[in-house]
Amino acid sequence: MVFKSKIKLVALFVLVLSLASLLWHLSIAKYSFPTLHYSALSAFHNDFDGIQPQRIPSRKLWAVVKPLRSLQPYANPRGSNYPAPPHDHHNSRFIYAKIFGGFARIRSSICDLVTISRLLNATLVIPEIQENIRAKGISIRFKSFSYLYDEDQFIASLKNDIIVVKSLPHNLKSARKRNEFKTFRPKNSASPDYYIKQVLPTLKKSKVVGLILADGACLQAILPPSMAEFQRLRCRVAFHSLQFRQDIQILGQRMVERLRAWGQPFLAFNPGLLRETLAYHGCGELFQDVHTELIQYRRAQMIKRGIVKDELSVDSRYRRENGSCPLMPEEVGIILRAMGYPPKTIIYVTGSETFGGQRVLVPLRAMFANLVDRTSLCTNKELSDVLGPETPLPPNPWKPPPAKTEEQLKEEWKRTGPRPRPLPPPPSRPIYQHEKEGWSGWITENDTEPEPSKVELRMQAHRLLWDALDYIVSVESDAFFPGFHNDGSGWPDFSSLVMGHRLYEIASSRTYRPDRKVVAELFNMTRDNIYHHKRDWILSVQEHLNKSLGEEGIIRQSVFSKPASFISHPLPECSCRISAAESSVHVKGTDGRIVYGGEEECPKWMQHGQEIPGQSIGEEVGKSDDNGSSDYGNTVVEEPESIDSDRTNVNQIFIQDDEMDPND
Repeated sequence: MVFKSKIKLVALFVLVLSLASLLWHLSIAKYSFPTLHYSALSAFHNDFDGIQPQRIPSRKLWAVVKPLRSLQPYANPRGSNYPAPPHDHHNSRFIYAKIFGGFARIRSSICDLVTISRLLNATLVIPEIQENIRAKGISIRFKSFSYLYDEDQFIASLKNDIIVVKSLPHNLKSARKRNEFKTFRPKNSASPDYYIKQVLPTLKKSKVVGLILADGACLQAILPPSMAEFQRLRCRVAFHSLQFRQDIQILGQRMVERLRAWGQPFLAFNPGLLRETLAYHGCGELFQDVHTELIQYRRAQMIKRGIVKDELSVDSRYRRENGSCPLMPEEVGIILRAMGYPPKTIIYVTGSETFGGQRVLVPLRAMFANLVDRTSLCTNKELSDVLGPETPLPPNPWKPPPAKTEEQLKEEWKRTGPRPRPLPPPPSRPIYQHEKEGWSGWITENDTEPEPSKVELRMQAHRLLWDALDYIVSVESDAFFPGFHNDGSGWPDFSSLVMGHRLYEIASSRTYRPDRKVVAELFNMTRDNIYHHKRDWILSVQEHLNKSLGEEGIIRQSVFSKPASFISHPLPECSCRISAAESSVHVKGTDGRIVYGGEEECPKWMQHGQEIPGQSIGEEVGKSDDNGSSDYGNTVVEEPESIDSDRTNVNQIFIQDDEMDPND
């Protein structure tokens, strides 16, 4: 008994000691928690505290291009041989026009219309934009043209070039309703002789002709040197007369101010992923499932109408390697990181329509967290105020399709075509409601695309306003990167118009002009290690993009973009140089025209007190750090830059963000 009692006492003593030890450790953990806190990130910094990577100097990422600083906008008429239009309303000849298409086609077509009116000495009636005329119930405050642009500004700014009126006289308006006037459908490459020999005789006879424009242009982009004044007229229309209505301008400038308020420069990026352009170039296989089928359906329509003279099924991989397909947002993010843009760079994504939706932007958002668009910068009320009061649309409830028998479902399953057409659900599973609704729901049931609904027509009109807001931000951005431009289709595109405006207004601004064929070759070299590149590959990317900023990129832009749209590359007709000593050597293309150089010397009144473009931005950003250690800045540097100075830093570019690899 005594022995058992001793064992119990020892066990009790051990239990008390264990309890006391537990309480002691709990008290230590409670009062010393901050010093014992552990995280993998802090441990990483503690372990490698003595091996700090050198700071990447990003000041050069926002620097202006020094060789282009001498180029200045100068679209005024040269000499005295440019008479004002006669203001004789009794003998006036009128041109009215209907313009079909989106934002880029509308803007380019209006520039050509004004030029043609000057060529034929005719009065231009404010053109009708069909994209918002077809949309029923939009704001009654705006008519066709005024839905997007300022009519009064347009008329007043062109008073020395042509006469512009808001509508035809009453008697002629009645005759137009009776279809008494002939209408023409000119091609986008129509020559001046076409208008002088075919349109002008009819215009003299009936006093009124109509034009229907659907290709984004109605006059060839390259005109003879003797018609240089008409090219400068195009520039005055595109960059001075076509001002957005006041509501759009105010909101657009407010968006720019909000981006600037973060105290950092920002880059604008236009993906250029439109269903029509993807179908034209046969890039359907870049997507998957229903998106591929939608692109192929649109391509089949283009082949039927004679727009595409090629086969329906083409090798999208070959088209991509040939530079015909767009750069995907993931690829753009990788090359921007290779350039040295840090993960916190502010990137504004433009474009009212991105085929594939937000899904295709996910990889880019993973690399750059500060990815914003108009919905991020504007409230719903601000966007609705731009739209104006609209008539409510009637509800469009979804109606389920009629039920099918089991035999019909099995027959459809057997009859389903080969990929990439999406397979219907197995007969044992019903088709859910969400698979029927939406812009792509028809593809699983029908072989023909239904007519646009009232909601879709209204959304198409809204896209004009969203593109206008994005256009303002893109022109004002510190850097611009196009995902798709110079596509060779002959249609104007958003990115090319922005690049032309930036080249005209501030030629030295950082506007990247990547060669998609070269970029595709670079990605083919590192496809197996897409997120872990070698130093030579990074240097190759930097060399190519730096060259695209300067004279080499401008020369290529002139060769490929200017023949499709003059306002996408308004050099040398609409520019001058501050000093003739800085004039470069003239570069001529295969057709003998000057593709770079040849600008006149700027007038003395322009050279007096001339400031370096972009200098104010550099000074403002540079105030935060005089030692060059700021993450952002803007200085004037030579372009293309020498890549030798960056050899010690290129290895650190992809080490800045541990979350860049999506496999982590």
